[in-house]
Amino acid sequence: MCHNRHKPTALEAFIAKKAEIDAMLDRLRALSDDHFDTSPDEINWGHVGTLSHYAELLKRITDAAFKEGEHAE
Repeated sequence: MCHNRHKPTALEAFIAKKAEIDAMLDRLRALSDDHFDTSPDEINWGHVGTLSHYAELLKRITDAAFKEGEHAE
């Protein structure tokens, strides 16, 4: 018995992965626009540490995407 499952093409997989990234970016943008669910009178150094961690992780991504930092040629 032959199962003829559709194997996704590279283009289909690329588009699906791009949509996944776009959704994550949209969520991050909305969270940032809402000041990461904090109000100015609640901000403490813990919030700064959390955002610093997020920024560090995003910098790793942008460095890789733009061939900067340790990924520079």
